[in-house]
Amino acid sequence: MPAPLDADSIRRAPKVLLHDHLDGGLRPQTVLELADEAGYRDLPPGDAAGLGRWFRRAADSGSLVRYLETFAHTVGVMQRPEAVRRVARECALDLAADGVVYAEVRMAPELLTAGGTPIEEAVEAILDGFAQGSSEAAAAGTPITVGALLCAMRQADRWEEVAGLVVRYRDAGVVGFDLAGPEIGFPPDRHPEAVALLDRAGAHRTIHAGEAAGVDSIRAALDGARAERLGHGVRIADEAPGEGPLGPLARRVLEEQVPLEVAPSSNVQTGAYPSIDRHPVGRLHRLGFAVTVNTDNRLMSGVSVTSELVDVAAAHGWGWDDVQTVTERALAAAFADDAERARLLTGVVRPGFAALRA
Repeated sequence: MPAPLDADSIRRAPKVLLHDHLDGGLRPQTVLELADEAGYRDLPPGDAAGLGRWFRRAADSGSLVRYLETFAHTVGVMQRPEAVRRVARECALDLAADGVVYAEVRMAPELLTAGGTPIEEAVEAILDGFAQGSSEAAAAGTPITVGALLCAMRQADRWEEVAGLVVRYRDAGVVGFDLAGPEIGFPPDRHPEAVALLDRAGAHRTIHAGEAAGVDSIRAALDGARAERLGHGVRIADEAPGEGPLGPLARRVLEEQVPLEVAPSSNVQTGAYPSIDRHPVGRLHRLGFAVTVNTDNRLMSGVSVTSELVDVAAAHGWGWDDVQTVTERALAAAFADDAERARLLTGVVRPGFAALRA
């Protein structure tokens, strides 16, 4: 008899995570301790539990602008390499403890330089932390592979520099490039030299699009930045009503099976949709889009990969087939090499789900 589709079972399932921000997943206690070490005085008062509640309340405002303001605090305590290493190590451990076997975690290294840390040192601190956390997780019997995605901020002008870091560190744990920050007013081809650099090197890229902005932002990501995956991408649902014909871009995204890094709880918090029940993740999955389920920011949303899958499954009537399908889709879309994806699929993901379904 299959295991029930509940939090305990889904936590045991091998999971794949493609869209998670390092500066959105700190432990509240770590925020407090790093703030104390760095002399950062801008945190709201209170203990770790209260701070965690504050982050979720602030992020629950229904405004993407207010949601993004919470990052001033997490980034504020990550201005030293040793702080970055700690946060990255704990990220790997926390994801492994949640049953994640492969994760790509993103960070804009330019945001870690305000205190004088060179941007290369920031990248190396992220990679060192992931490596240490992954090693400790394996020793604890919960192995995980963590790759880093480096974000350039859309509103800044360091795209080419970040693209160069992606190429420079791609044999050391960096798996791809991302554009983050405000979609509206900052198109993904604003710095074509960065896109050209990635093209020349054959470097992977995923681009935030179709979150706050509509389908035009998705078209720009695909055509202007040649995105392989769409960060969020959920506004493709504007052209996929569920009944009747798909719009032209939705047809293209469906036919090309462009992976969508969907993060339902985050979308509800920022006011894109009123609830998980009314989020289009279920409709897009039913129509055959390449939907994957992600956390975005675990601290701000108060979520884990497990909780997100539990909530989506309950709201949209998913069974084990659906959970396994979105997991295998995410693995197929991962910026890992073919051998690593094959190893995880045949040696970890499929056996893990088979055991739960037996």
